Amino acid sequence: PYLLPLALGFRFEPNNCGSNRRWQLKTCLTTPQAMPSFSPFDPTFAASYPVTIMETLDQRRARTKKIIAILKKAHPDARLALDFSNPLELLVALILAAQARDDVVNSVTSTLFKKYRTASDWAAESPEKLHEQLRRINFYRQKTRSIQKACEALSEKFGEQVPANLDDLLTLPGVGRKTANIILGNAFSQLAIGVDTHVARVSQRVGLTDKSDPDKIEADLMQIVPEKERVVFCHLLQYHGRRVCTAKKPDCPHCTIDPLCFFPDKTPSESG
Repeated sequence: PYLLPLALGFRFEPNNCGSNRRWQLKTCLTTPQAMPSFSPFDPTFAASYPVTIMETLDQRRARTKKIIAILKKAHPDARLALDFSNPLELLVALILAAQARDDVVNSVTSTLFKKYRTASDWAAESPEKLHEQLRRINFYRQKTRSIQKACEALSEKFGEQVPANLDDLLTLPGVGRKTANIILGNAFSQLAIGVDTHVARVSQRVGLTDKSDPDKIEADLMQIVPEKERVVFCHLLQYHGRRVCTAKKPDCPHCTIDPLCFFPDKTPSESG
């Protein structure tokens, strides 16, 4: 299992973890150091030292490009799963989609977007009527409040238009950095990365980041994902996360990017 990292130019370095005797396939950005004088294939070495794969920034960029190319072939239909035709519709859909299935959100918004066409339409509606129409979606009361407050802010501060910059978007109630970046990337064609649960999970497992905070994951990915690929990169990881690299049991035996993935707890093949 250690041939691929060596073939790609990665180096093994002992990591003193006390009583922990597992080999750890953990990627990190670092300045290259001298190769250790002992061999990582030595069984006594393997039994005594976990392993950290040392990967330079350029190496990680090259690996990311390969991952993107493979995932484009594996998921040619990848796109944002939420249906929308303008920035306001995407804003509403994203607020509704938090901890809710995208297909359920799409089934609800297909009717609502015909009825509520402007920010003032959403803001002026009675919460009770919106509750009735959003009842199928998790936390519909809280989401109704967020949508109406955001639309009130759009009407009062932005001429009913969704702003096309991050700072202004973050002033809207119910809008965090993830939502703002998804809007910028998908509604305004800006080169942004929105870190949702799938993007975070897959990028961590593959070894593109070792961070857990979404903002720090975004910062890591911005360094290695080609600018023109940033939005589609998110779509690809979302589809791969739903279809293959699922949260509970990733389908590693059928994963097309498995040779480029350093996840240490891969699901074994049923055939052994």
